[in-house]
Amino acid sequence: MISQATIDRLPLYFRTLRLVEDEKIPIISSDELGRRLDITPEQIRKDLATFGQFGRKGIGYDVRELKEKLANILGLQNNWRLAIVGVGHLGGALANYVNFASLGFSVVALLDINKNLIGTKVNDIPVNNVANMKSVIRKYNVDIGVITVPADEAQGVADLLVAAGIKGIWNFAPTKLSVPAEIPLVNEDLSIGLSALSYYMSQDLTEVY
Repeated sequence: MISQATIDRLPLYFRTLRLVEDEKIPIISSDELGRRLDITPEQIRKDLATFGQFGRKGIGYDVRELKEKLANILGLQNNWRLAIVGVGHLGGALANYVNFASLGFSVVALLDINKNLIGTKVNDIPVNNVANMKSVIRKYNVDIGVITVPADEAQGVADLLVAAGIKGIWNFAPTKLSVPAEIPLVNEDLSIGLSALSYYMSQDLTEVY
């Protein structure tokens, strides 16, 4: 069984390797990768060894090769198709996020209940009525549903996405969702990160005063 902590670190390795490749660096050691991520070289080697043999002792990792192998492990070659439900400030920002494509994701559908938004376009993607979710999901072969609606509406949207045949859910609503065990669910609660930042800043103030 691969630990959740190991899985959570893989995207960090992938992102850093992309940056290293942009710097035209062909080879990187576990020491240097660890320095950039503040992760021990031993932990990096242990994580990667979970998925096979990478790099050469005394030389390091071929940046492009390791990046491509991690992309395959993460499934980024699948070109996942996203539908965003809730085209408010956050949903609109995600629809315009340019880096999705470089990661192997594409936003193909937008859905909302706001009559003023339905029929308009965001980043050249038409906003559809949530009432037509099942047909939209099937028409665009959507894999991942992105929930950016208020908390009290999120479970209902999740239920509709599951019923429409969605394969995974990325939830930005600040609430716990109940979905079938076979549906991967990732929660992004922005308030948690901000509250944690507030805590650390408050501790600094306490130390000063």
